[in-house]
Amino acid sequence: MNKEKLLLWTKRLLGFIAMALWLFIIYEISQLAAPFMEQAPYCMGSTMLIFGLLTASYKGLDYWYMKGNKTK
Repeated sequence: MNKEKLLLWTKRLLGFIAMALWLFIIYEISQLAAPFMEQAPYCMGSTMLIFGLLTASYKGLDYWYMKGNKTK
């Protein structure tokens, strides 16, 4: 498998894991007995954290790929 395909499938896998984790956390938060106004900060915080980490992972993978291509 070449680097482009490995990068693409790694990004797809990370995206799938992030979406599954996000849906699980949002579902767990929604099951709490607290009213929506108390749940909202946890929903927003978890969303920002999960997709922030996903974005950082994507940028890191792109940096790693570009750095590897420049040395050749």
